Amino acid sequence: MHILMYMSMIVLLISSVVMFLTNLLSKKNIEDREKSSPFECGFDPISSSRLPFSLRFFLIAIIFLIFDVEIALILPMTIIPFNSNITIWSLTSILFLFILTIGLYHEWNQSITWMS
Repeated sequence: MHILMYMSMIVLLISSVVMFLTNLLSKKNIEDREKSSPFECGFDPISSSRLPFSLRFFLIAIIFLIFDVEIALILPMTIIPFNSNITIWSLTSILFLFILTIGLYHEWNQSITWMS
C-alpha cells in the first residue's frame, strides 16, 4: 500500500516539475500585426479572411457525424448475438433502432420547416 502511495507521489512530483520547467523555459509569444495577418502570396489580403460561416452547412456536418457514430454502433450488433443472451440483445437493438427512427423522423420534420 505504501509503495503505491510513494510511486504516485513520485509521478506527481516529476510531472509537476516538468510542467513548471516547460512553462518557465517556454518562449513567450509576442503578438505581431504582420505575423497574425493572413498571407496571400506576398500581397495584402483583398478581403477579410473572417468570412461568415453557413450555419446550415454546420448542421449538416453535425448530422453526418451523428449518423456516422450510429453506424459504428450498429455494425457490431451483427456479432453480439453469438456471444450474449438473445432476448437482451433483441430488446437493446430494438430500443436503439427505435430511438434512431424517432431521431430520423424529427430531423426530417425539421428539414421541412427549414425549406419553407
